[in-house]
Amino acid sequence: MAITSANQLELLQTAEAVAREKMIDPSLVIEAMEESLARAAKSRYGSEMDIRVSIDRKTGRAAFTRVRTVVTEEELENYQAEMTVDQAKQYMENPEVGQQYIEEIPPVDMGRIAAQSAKQVILQKVREAERDRQYEEFQDRAGTIINGVVKREEYGNVVVDVGRGEAILRRTEKIGRESYRPNDRIRCYIKDVRRETRGPQIFLSRTDPMFMAELFKMEVPEIYEGIIEIKSVARDPGSRAKIAVFTTDTTIDPVGACVGMRGSRVQAVVNELQGEKIDIIPWNDDQPTFLVNALQPAEVSKVVLDEEAGKIEVVVPEEQLSLAIGRRGQNVRLASQLTNLDIDIMTEAEESARRQKEFEERTQLFIETLDVDEFFAQLLVSEGFANLEEVAYVEIDELLVIDGVDEDTAQELQTRAKEFLEEQANKALERAKELGVEESLINFEGLSPQMLEALAEDGVKNLDEFATCADWELAGGWTTVDGERVKDDGILEKFDLSLEEAQDMVMTARVMLGWVNPDDLVPSNEDIEE
Repeated sequence: MAITSANQLELLQTAEAVAREKMIDPSLVIEAMEESLARAAKSRYGSEMDIRVSIDRKTGRAAFTRVRTVVTEEELENYQAEMTVDQAKQYMENPEVGQQYIEEIPPVDMGRIAAQSAKQVILQKVREAERDRQYEEFQDRAGTIINGVVKREEYGNVVVDVGRGEAILRRTEKIGRESYRPNDRIRCYIKDVRRETRGPQIFLSRTDPMFMAELFKMEVPEIYEGIIEIKSVARDPGSRAKIAVFTTDTTIDPVGACVGMRGSRVQAVVNELQGEKIDIIPWNDDQPTFLVNALQPAEVSKVVLDEEAGKIEVVVPEEQLSLAIGRRGQNVRLASQLTNLDIDIMTEAEESARRQKEFEERTQLFIETLDVDEFFAQLLVSEGFANLEEVAYVEIDELLVIDGVDEDTAQELQTRAKEFLEEQANKALERAKELGVEESLINFEGLSPQMLEALAEDGVKNLDEFATCADWELAGGWTTVDGERVKDDGILEKFDLSLEEAQDMVMTARVMLGWVNPDDLVPSNEDIEE
């Protein structure tokens, strides 16, 4: 099959037909044809030759050219595609290294094998272009809802026809035990689009929290227009969900807008989610207030927030406990996901008992360490003193406000507290030394004897070992695993060491050891100005 004038225009017509069918750029098909013709020419003239084919986009004429590059004698390896400066002088004036000599060669007469090879190249290129187009199209649609038709179900996974490709709804992404038959219409959330060797893989979901958020965006015009903002979503797919909404427009009730007239808007979402019950909650900047809203329909008596630990204690009346926790802990779990806080729920009686226990423990501490009677120890606790450090180092005026305490008594209390703390520090230091703590760590500023003892018990005995610790290993922290917040205990957590303090101490140790350049830790004047 020679490329003659009779079938030159046929090349362009074929390229346009294939491009229309596959919905890709015609130039990509022509480029595939050029590559296939170049391969056929190489099989005719020699595989080591650099042969290129260019098809005119208007006439369809295929021009076959041979390219030879000018190289130095030392670099000459391929005599068919390269030539030296001296050799190039036969064809060019003043040739230089890097220049190319291009000459046109006769078109090839493609035999059956060459034609079949050319066809395979074109098909492969077209297939790659089609995959790229499909990937680009669906990558932009990730995070949106798509309607499709069920093609088949394989081992619980549903293959969905989404128009210009197929997508997969895994069984773990289906709501409850829902099942589908071929040709059923289905609405899903495009969770992820990946480029893989076998082509773009489109993964769908009906359990993702954002699926519900997108459904609300479709049903509530105020959300679509950005007047109402969805701040947070938590779902127990097929059972219950909570969604927090917010608006800066004081004339609009965000909850009422999402519910709709007689619940029409929220009911449309509920129907799509197989009857999933949805609590619509007003979002609030104040975390305790937001949590009280999130625990609805339960009533909350009191909230105590520990911002550093990301933990919150909620006190509810006895009769509200089961409602606040929910069936199998569902209500409190969804509220925790919605607020991104670790929630500890207790009844008023439990909170009262805990406070009484803390009062008794602190009273006993002061009785044993300060050698005072129970009544006086209770006075100290009632005034807000929680530990010996507060008694020892507080301003003396704060002790004088206690009934029956004069200046001499206050000084005596502080002396006893300091002596006891010093004794405990000496014991802790001796214990740390017995465990093998080295002077490099003992002399490190910021570590108390009790901290040294705790580090030694955990195997940290010198400055090098201390410098390898992560801040969360020292101060503790929280990690989210499978949507649940998990506590990481810190070696020095009981000493109320914050993450920032732990990070500063570790970096100081690394600077002292020469592992880190201190200049790298301080921003330059140029950075500050920027």
